Amino acid sequence: MSGVKLPKNKKMSITKKLYIYNKPKKVYIPLISSNDENITVLVKKDDYVFKGSVVGRRKGTYKMPIHSSVSGKVIGFEEHTYLNGEKVKCIVIENDFKEKMEHRITPRTSINKFTKEEFLDNLLNHGVIGQGGGGFPTYAKFKTDKKINTLIVNAVECEPYITADFMLFKEKCEEILEAIDAIVEINNIDEAIIATKKSNVTLNKLLENFLGTYLKIKLVNVPNLYPMGWERTLIKDVKDVTYDRLPIEKGIVVVNASTVFSIYEALKLDKPVIERVVTFTGEMLKEPQNVLVKIGTPVSEVIENIGGYKRNKEIVFVAGGPMMGIALPTDDLVVSPNMNCVLVLKNIEPPTRTECMRCGKCVQVCPAKLCPVLIRDSLNNIDDLDSYNADRCVECGLCSYICPAKINIRQFVKIGKKKLNERG
Repeated sequence: MSGVKLPKNKKMSITKKLYIYNKPKKVYIPLISSNDENITVLVKKDDYVFKGSVVGRRKGTYKMPIHSSVSGKVIGFEEHTYLNGEKVKCIVIENDFKEKMEHRITPRTSINKFTKEEFLDNLLNHGVIGQGGGGFPTYAKFKTDKKINTLIVNAVECEPYITADFMLFKEKCEEILEAIDAIVEINNIDEAIIATKKSNVTLNKLLENFLGTYLKIKLVNVPNLYPMGWERTLIKDVKDVTYDRLPIEKGIVVVNASTVFSIYEALKLDKPVIERVVTFTGEMLKEPQNVLVKIGTPVSEVIENIGGYKRNKEIVFVAGGPMMGIALPTDDLVVSPNMNCVLVLKNIEPPTRTECMRCGKCVQVCPAKLCPVLIRDSLNNIDDLDSYNADRCVECGLCSYICPAKINIRQFVKIGKKKLNERG
């Protein structure tokens, strides 16, 4: 068992019920999928689109669709900030507030009767991706000739502040369990494990009340350590299994809890990923809470509708959580399917020190067993970056968190990782 115990800071966003904000004046649908901006745009200015219409599609291996979250008219294309902190092209759709869909949807009574191929097509066509942050196409995890022995539903939320999955379980526990049961039956999986933190007493009691009728689903508690939600760490703790590149090598598939709910909506309602629960939190928001929000909604509009900011010019705005998120200069950010948190904190004067103390603490805490500071020192030497395995960094941020010199080592390692990936 390895990891670091971090402050939780979760209570502030779970005191209120889930807030639904579904009336954005315009949505800005990001033309990006898993950080891939190679997208075929399927609409043009002045086109009318329905709620759920496919407006773009990723090229290459994973031809994931991108859907409109509202009905209305395409009024143009603009660049806005995406979860990774970069500006991306967005389709601007003016909401007509009619919620028109192209086809009438009748909920299915049973979602266990799909064939494996129908299941995979359903996930692909409805744009179901990993909603914990990575955004990897979910259908690809199940599209395998290998026997899947274990499905692990990651409900750990080990990063401070974030409570989106917890809130979703509180609101939709029966639906999530129904989806897990269907995934297990359709894919002939031997067992399903819902992994939660041992300290999350409320969630554990909730699940224990519902799990009695699902014989193949069990609850497993993990320590309150970071980054316990990382796939490799989670599998080691839950199953005592290690693997080389992918969990499927050991017959294991891991999916995030919010992703499971998207699978439920795809199977039950023929509903694509057009909205999600996002945690809006931090000491500089007046009313931190979880919000069900349409994809493409401007974050600033959501914050305005849930009470706004506290009066203070010195704030830092973060897309994502405090460990893996990206600090942004403004709140010009739009909601994407893989965004689970928006964090607003009081700004702290950044340290001026940049020299490494050679204490080795970043090496001690790195869950990927890397030497982050040596990667930082090797940014101009691609061969050294390769030998230090910079591409194995999971960007958890522990190196920066633990550094007594307060160097943002994570950012340097990300640069090294990017250089390696670009080299191919």
